[in-house]
Amino acid sequence: MRRFIGPALVLMAALGAQPAHALFGDDEARKAILDLRKQVQDLEKRVQDMQAQGKSADLNGRMERLEGAQRGQLELANQLDALRQDIAKLRGQIDSLANEVANSQKRSKDLYTDIDARLKKLEPAAVSIDGRAATVDRSEQAAFDAAIGQFRGSDFRGAAVALQSFIARYPQSAYAAAAYYWLGNSQYQLKDYKGAISSQQTVVDKFADSTRAPDALLNIAASQIELNDRRSARATLQRIIKDYPETEAAKLAKERLPATATR
Repeated sequence: MRRFIGPALVLMAALGAQPAHALFGDDEARKAILDLRKQVQDLEKRVQDMQAQGKSADLNGRMERLEGAQRGQLELANQLDALRQDIAKLRGQIDSLANEVANSQKRSKDLYTDIDARLKKLEPAAVSIDGRAATVDRSEQAAFDAAIGQFRGSDFRGAAVALQSFIARYPQSAYAAAAYYWLGNSQYQLKDYKGAISSQQTVVDKFADSTRAPDALLNIAASQIELNDRRSARATLQRIIKDYPETEAAKLAKERLPATATR
């Protein structure tokens, strides 16, 4: 740029320093000035064009850099979005695994509870039977309780059947004396007095030390009265008074003795 402007300025200065007619004629001088001005204008235009091109190139560079930065930001945004999707998938997998673990733990707990319940059914139960501590199988306990439940519900026939089945299944049971006693009571309610006497006599003979024995004798006496065997009934009541004097059964036996007097 300086290469073009410098000579032009020198030429203009020279022309301005001395009259034009000293070098050229008037017309020639005038024409030279016009040509020189045109050259200067052309130079100025070229300078402006070059400056514009420089600005345009700088602007284009900035635009390219800006576009590059935008592309980088877009790529980063895409990467972040992909990461978010991956994280969401991982969270879903974690939630699924956590749910599976929770379900597995619940199944394990339920299984443990079921096994524990089954084991407890197999384990002997400590019970108190007629004031005495004993150990019985849980199935044995359940069968006896069910039979007594029928008796208390006034299902005497069902109770008799259940008690007979219990005695056959558990002949050595700690409930045996009680089972015979309640069987005798069920038979009495069914008016099977001979059967009642037989069942209660088993209590007296096989379980003489049982607290049920005096009551069993009392029930035998009641069945004998129903059979109109007053002599036997009186003998039974007297036995209660003699063998078990301090019991409630002895008091009741004394009260019932007059009813057994023979005429």
